[in-house]
Amino acid sequence: MLWALGFLILVVFLAIPILAIVLDSPVLHRLVEARRGGGQDAATVDEMRKRLGVLEDEVADLTQLTQTLREETQFVQRLLESVEEKSARLPPGK
Repeated sequence: MLWALGFLILVVFLAIPILAIVLDSPVLHRLVEARRGGGQDAATVDEMRKRLGVLEDEVADLTQLTQTLREETQFVQRLLESVEEKSARLPPGK
C-alpha cells in the first residue's frame, strides 16, 4: 500500500512539468489560435503565398546564376586545356 502511494506521488510530481511543457508548446498555441480566429488564417495564407512567390523568383534567379557559372567554368577549363596543349607542343627549353 505504501508503494502505491509513493508511485502516485511520483506520477503527480512528473506530470506537473510534463503538463506545463505540453501546455506551453508552440504547437498547442497554434492550434488554439487557429480555433479562435478564422480571419487571421486568410491573412496568413496570403502572406505565405507572397513569400512563396518571392522564394520561387529567387530560386529561378539562382538557377540562372548557376547555369551561367557552369558555362563560365567550362569556358575557362577549355582555355586552360588549350594553353596546356600549346605548351606541350613547344620544344623543350623555349
